[in-house]
Amino acid sequence: MPIKKTLKDAYSLKTPEDSINLYKSWAATYDNDFAKENDYRSPIEIAKYFKKYSDHDDTPILDVGAGTGLVGEHLNDPMREIDAIDISLEMLDIARFKNCYSKLIEADLTKKLLINNDHYGSIVSAGTFTHGHIGPDVFDELLRVTKSGGLFVLTIHSKLFKKARFDKKLIEIKSNITRPNFHEIQVYGNNPDIDHGSDKVIITVFRKR
Repeated sequence: MPIKKTLKDAYSLKTPEDSINLYKSWAATYDNDFAKENDYRSPIEIAKYFKKYSDHDDTPILDVGAGTGLVGEHLNDPMREIDAIDISLEMLDIARFKNCYSKLIEADLTKKLLINNDHYGSIVSAGTFTHGHIGPDVFDELLRVTKSGGLFVLTIHSKLFKKARFDKKLIEIKSNITRPNFHEIQVYGNNPDIDHGSDKVIITVFRKR
């Protein structure tokens, strides 16, 4: 019987190869033994704030670190094209069967993406800017592939906002973005983990100038 994966496994990742290996073995059970069991709130909150801030021009949407498609499920809107990008082919294979994405892109977000400049009307992301995953320098590439005026709605783990210099990055790119709006939320509705059950994320919202 496979060993159940936990947040400890996810937060201990060091390299893109670590991510590929973890999510390869976790993909099939991720939705049930992680998202559902812990009442993982970030995807539904991202969808809620996207709907709050978006307009009809914010399309197509790129779901960054889409995983099994939890954000896509909540954003599912026949009027908007949504693409998913993730390093894990196995996670994307789960997302495929949810029929909420127009395109699935397997890619390492820490490298240059094979996406044209100014292509997407918005970027959404839940659970990607966190412990052991990707850092703030990815913003540069995401801005490149986003249209002028494009909307960003992202979760950033609250404990990493300053520690990993997300705050400094937002200042560095301030001439290229509107002033961000921040909303702090609880990540889980039902997670007994003594170390991470009360984790919070900062939903960060801005537009590319």
